[in-house]
Amino acid sequence: MKRSLINKSIEWARGVLEQNNISLPEFAYWGYEEWQKNADDITTIRKTMLGWDVTDYGSGDFDKTGSVLFTVRNGDVGDKNVGTPYAEKYIVLKPGQAIPTHMHKTKAEDIISRCAASYCIKLYNTGKDGKPDLQSDVDVFCDGIKKTFPPGETIEVTNGTSMTLHPYLYHSFWGMEGGQAAVVGEVSSINDDNTDNYFAQQVARFMEIEEDEAPLCPLCNEYSKLLG
Repeated sequence: MKRSLINKSIEWARGVLEQNNISLPEFAYWGYEEWQKNADDITTIRKTMLGWDVTDYGSGDFDKTGSVLFTVRNGDVGDKNVGTPYAEKYIVLKPGQAIPTHMHKTKAEDIISRCAASYCIKLYNTGKDGKPDLQSDVDVFCDGIKKTFPPGETIEVTNGTSMTLHPYLYHSFWGMEGGQAAVVGEVSSINDDNTDNYFAQQVARFMEIEEDEAPLCPLCNEYSKLLG
């Protein structure tokens, strides 16, 4: 994925959130020089991987498979004294842009349709082989109400509503087709993107970057690489 596309995507996501009256923490708007200037004061940000996360999951087709995420708060699974015992993210998806099918073995999460377009989701239980179970119905709580869906059914989640996804529940979600982006919220137990993502197909959670221009800011997995 080209750095120019990453930079453009961050600026786009900032604009979408601003249009929907969502303000992020101060460091979400820092330029690269401000990150360098504050490098010694962001220990918690670095350890808990707060900040921008842009990926095409190695697909090479960001508009179809990809996401822009911003982690607002998080903890450290190895040190309960760092950060918070929970996580929160904003996920901004283009119309039709999808996050590939995956599950977590430790993280439980609410995936919330915050504003703008709805998001759509497909759910699967985990089979005995560790892969999505294409046969069994899925039980899931939607804002505290238990519902049952056939595996792989497309479910529209409208603004203000959410789904609670427990560990080992495979899911893929995407922005509703149409003219608007989808602003999706995630509230969860501590998020560990280095060890707790299990994809149905082989993907790259953090992909290789082609440095065709200077970074607008470091991504959440680049602090050591770009700031030292």
